Amino acid sequence: MANIEEKVEALVKPKIEELGYNLYDVEYAKEGKDYFLRIYIENEKGISLEDCEKVTGEINDILDKADYVKNEYFLEVSSTGIEKILRKDKHLESAIGEEIEVRLFKPIDKEKILSR
Repeated sequence: MANIEEKVEALVKPKIEELGYNLYDVEYAKEGKDYFLRIYIENEKGISLEDCEKVTGEINDILDKADYVKNEYFLEVSSTGIEKILRKDKHLESAIGEEIEVRLFKPIDKEKILSR
């Protein structure tokens, strides 16, 4: 069975593309006591605050009707930003030939490693 992120991605991707944007990623995370559903969008012209508001307005009802997220959550729609996180194979494939920064975490001794 698909997780919440996969379900939400499949649900909102057609609407986001209809609006002229690309869906880069969906992230569902608990931070402290709060849950966040983050939708990252892109397009060739860049993403403005108005773009984020437009997408939020269009997908909010779709998400509410589907009711995939049972916990109360905050919906955040934003650009990927200059420091995109490469979480999926498609992200890595699109970064071929680009300079990237890799951060690793060793859970045994909790040492963070930065590599280029």
